Parts: sequence; C-alpha cells; structure tokens
Amino acid sequence: MTSHVNCLLTWLLVALCCATTLYAAVAAIAMPFFSRRSRNRNIGWASVSVLKPLCGIEPRLYENLVTFCAQAHPCFQLLFGVSSPVDPAIAVVRRLQAAYPHCDIELVVDSRVHGSNLKVSNLINMAERARHDIIVLADSDIAVEPDYLDTVTAPLADPDTGVVTCLYRAQSVGGFWPRVGAMFINEWFAPSVRVAHAGGSRRFGFGATLALRRATLDGIGGFEALKDCLADDYWLAEHARTLGLHTVLSPVMVATDVIEPTFTTLWLRELRWLRTIRSVNPPGFASLIITFTAPWLMIGAALLLSTNNADGAALHPWMALILWISTLTGTIARILLHARSARYSRSFWHDLPLVPFRDTLLALQWLAAVFGSHVVWRGARMSVVNRVTQPRTSIMEMSDRG
Repeated sequence: MTSHVNCLLTWLLVALCCATTLYAAVAAIAMPFFSRRSRNRNIGWASVSVLKPLCGIEPRLYENLVTFCAQAHPCFQLLFGVSSPVDPAIAVVRRLQAAYPHCDIELVVDSRVHGSNLKVSNLINMAERARHDIIVLADSDIAVEPDYLDTVTAPLADPDTGVVTCLYRAQSVGGFWPRVGAMFINEWFAPSVRVAHAGGSRRFGFGATLALRRATLDGIGGFEALKDCLADDYWLAEHARTLGLHTVLSPVMVATDVIEPTFTTLWLRELRWLRTIRSVNPPGFASLIITFTAPWLMIGAALLLSTNNADGAALHPWMALILWISTLTGTIARILLHARSARYSRSFWHDLPLVPFRDTLLALQWLAAVFGSHVVWRGARMSVVNRVTQPRTSIMEMSDRG
C-alpha cells in the first residue's frame, strides 16, 4: 500500500514538472522582445481626459509624468489628483504646469474619502473635473511613448469594446531588491498574462492603463462602484464585461519603476499582488503553482538523482526518460524566457544567476499568499475581501441611451 502511494506521488510530481516545462515553453514563445513596433492609431482624434492619482513622491515621478505631457494626441486633458494639500507631489505638478504651459494640466486637491480604497476616492474626486468622453486612467509610476494615447484609445472606436488595458515592463531604480522586483514583473507577471491571453482569457485589467468611454463608466455606476474594492483595476474591467463589453489588451507595453529598497518592502508589495489575485480569481491563483519554474526543475533533478539510491527504489525507466526530457526542455525554456524578458543584452547575463532565487522566492510568496486576509498598500492595511457594487446599467440600456 505504501509503495503504491509513493508511486502515485512520484507520478504526480513528474506531471507537475512536465506542466511547468510546458508553461515555460509557451511563456517564452508568447512573450515578445521589448522593441518598438507599428501600432493601431487614431479613433478620429477623440478628446481624452487622463486621470493620474498621485500620493507622495517617487524617485522618477517628474520624469514619468513628463512623458504624458509629450503626447502626439492633439486634444487631451491631464488631471492630477492628491488627497492632501501638503502632498509633496503637488510641487511636481506645479513644475509640470510651468514647463508645459501649452498642455491642459489641472491639479485636483480634495481630501474627501468615499470608501476604503483611497486611490478610488481620489479618482472619484478627479472625475468631476474630467471634460472629455474618453477617459484614460494611468498609475503614477509609469512612462509612455508619444503615441501612447493614440494607440490605447484606438480600440474604443469599436462599440463592443469596454476597456483597453496595457501590460508593462519593469525597470529597477536602485540596487539589488529592485532588480529582483523587476524580474517579478518581467519574467513572471507579464508572461503569465500573455499565456492566459493566448489561451483566450480576457479577465484582466491593469492599473498601468485603463481606457474607456464615459458612457461605459456611467453604465457601471462610476468609480463609486469600486470604492471598497482592493483590486479596483480588475473590477473596473470586470464590470464592463458584465455589460457585454470586451476587454482589449493593447499592443503598448508601458514602463513602470520598481523602487522597493529592502526585502521587507518588496515582499509586502508582491504578497499584495498575489493575495489580490487570490481574492478575484481563486482557481487562477491555484494554477499559478506551475509557473514557478526553477523549483520544479530542481525537484525533477532531485528525482532523477534518486534513481540509484541505496534502497533501490529506482524510477520507472519511462518516468526517468520523461523527467530527463522535461528537465532539459524546461531549463532551456526558462533561459529563453529570461532572454526574452531582458530589456538589454547586458541584463541577461547580469540577472541570469538570480533566476533560481527569483523563482524560489515567488513560490514562497505564493505559499504565504494562500493564507491571510489583509495586504499593505502605501502604508495602509486593507482587506482582500472585495465589497463589489454591481453595474446598474445593461448593455441594452446603454445602446438605447446612445
């Protein structure tokens, strides 16, 4: 009986090792190189209101915000919002207004709190000042290219499109831990989204960019519907999907900064991401177990090394052959994924020794994310339980109003 159980357990481990190899291979193929490419542009030059919620100073805040002032789009409004009149980000916005007097830049200082999500409270306060029918939300720590607004708003020409969102690549700002954090985004998060997208999933929405029509926002109940949600970006897109509208993944990949200087700050940030995924998609969270490539490759290698153990409990020849092929293929696929996720050739060699460490740390964070009901976001403790308000308008009602 014990021998039978051990055999089943071994086959289960082999199956998980093979599934991990398959994931790594698909992810390596699905993840594009970081290079410029032609993109769809222009929806008839519709005017755009860009909402940028701010909270405090980040190392490259001014440089990142400048990229929004340098857009090729002919008519756009930049709305920056803070909740405190002494927020240091105010000085950065004033500097932008002086440097770009031709840009329509407005600062909203409003301390009203509408729910547990302070970012959404900021958006509610800012939305009152948005003048245009196309709305783009973008996090404070991203940088974009001049054709960004043209490209991310183009799919909204299709009336069946509800939300357009963007993936992002990370650039480390600082020392060792920001490098590790950038690998979390570039070599795990972005590839996993690409794999899910290639498999037909559209259940996502990322705070780096969310573009939608004002009518869609009104149809879901405005930002007020998200005021008590931790994963506000996901739920914004999900609400639009419940109206029968599609989520489109833009070809644009914006840049985001990773600035966490210590292990503790990086752990808390990434644990927040994983617990957020668990809160909105438990089955998807469970399936992430096969995305931690290096630990499974090490388990496969350990099983192979045990074939000639002292007890004589050798692996079945077919099992050993499958493991050899899986481990070798998985190693090549993981290195290829690292290569395709590296922005510069020198970063490939620079960060290659970190790959096993990064994957193992991610596996430990996943285990930690299985438990716990709170996360830390900008120093505030928040529950991962989302109190979701359902959309108040159907797609038919939206069509009738149009």
